[in-house]
Amino acid sequence: MSGFVFSEKPIEIASGDGVYLTDTTGTEYLDFGASYACTPVGHCHPEVVDAATSQIEELLYVQASYPHAARTALYEKLSATGPGDIDNVWLCNSGTEANEAALKFARHATGREKIVATTQGFHGRTMGALATTWKQKYKQGFEPLAGGVEFVEYGDAEAMREAVDDETAAVILEPLQGEGGINPAPTAYLQSVREATEKAGAAMIVDEIQTGLGRTGSLWAAETHDVVPDVLTTAKGLGSGLPIGATLCRDWIAEDAGNHGSTFSGGPVVSAAAGATLDVIEREDLSAHADEVGAYLRGELTDRLGDDIRDVRGDGLMVGIEVKRGSNRLLRDLAMNHQILALPAGRTVLRLLPPLTIEREHADAVVDAIAEVIS
Repeated sequence: MSGFVFSEKPIEIASGDGVYLTDTTGTEYLDFGASYACTPVGHCHPEVVDAATSQIEELLYVQASYPHAARTALYEKLSATGPGDIDNVWLCNSGTEANEAALKFARHATGREKIVATTQGFHGRTMGALATTWKQKYKQGFEPLAGGVEFVEYGDAEAMREAVDDETAAVILEPLQGEGGINPAPTAYLQSVREATEKAGAAMIVDEIQTGLGRTGSLWAAETHDVVPDVLTTAKGLGSGLPIGATLCRDWIAEDAGNHGSTFSGGPVVSAAAGATLDVIEREDLSAHADEVGAYLRGELTDRLGDDIRDVRGDGLMVGIEVKRGSNRLLRDLAMNHQILALPAGRTVLRLLPPLTIEREHADAVVDAIAEVIS
């Protein structure tokens, strides 16, 4: 048996339904990782499945220069959701491509090179997005990367003000860091970044690849902080597991950006799935549900785990538990002995990114299991 790139876990998944996954032995797992937030409305939501299946039966693919109803409808839906006057949409296949486009658009619009990124930030693995990703382990073997990137401490408003100048094309950052350890940004900090970029004529790029689509309690985390960036990127859960990303931007960024492209930009099938996903999130108000259940989950974790851990943090259903020992053993124990799937966020943080459809009883089951494993 040959393999490449990914190291495989000892659980072969066969099917999914709602908040559960089932392996080839028939064992059912409560999915509190959602494959890095890729299934916000649950596995195989019938509306998403129906939308994709119906489209497959009509047309699998046509390139984006030819208008298509599913793609046009998705453009309109995403444009309508964008905070403030962010109403231009470019579709792609992943989060790293969405961020790659954002960086290119910002350089093109400003005529500048310098990009300011933050410590602990993660923006993808292509050469441009990887250059703005903090941890060296992701870069080893791939350097030299795209140049002109300067890193500043995440959350340090003064350092950001000093870094952003008349040579800066853009600042890129997450409103709540995921891979970096579930680190929320204070509202005052994000607003100061907005002020600094406006003063310098630079673009503010908010990476909502993981935080978007209701994950943190509002459709976009930027809205919680009353910040309207110039560019907002999204992916992961947009297609309920089908590969799609999007770069949303203001007019001054989108102008003359048409020389960027992608063969598979907004294919009919993934566009249909993404449109159905957005419909479910909005109709069922899953943002508010994530806010309510997420607050309950974080509260229960704090009460039950107490001094056995260092911290519980996050927003909505993007939750980090900082433990006193390595997280990998805990994750294995949760999976193999409690049939609960979760994720790491660094060596000492347990990351919970369940479907936004979980209820309190699911949260209770996870809290009980984590308390037993940690104790």
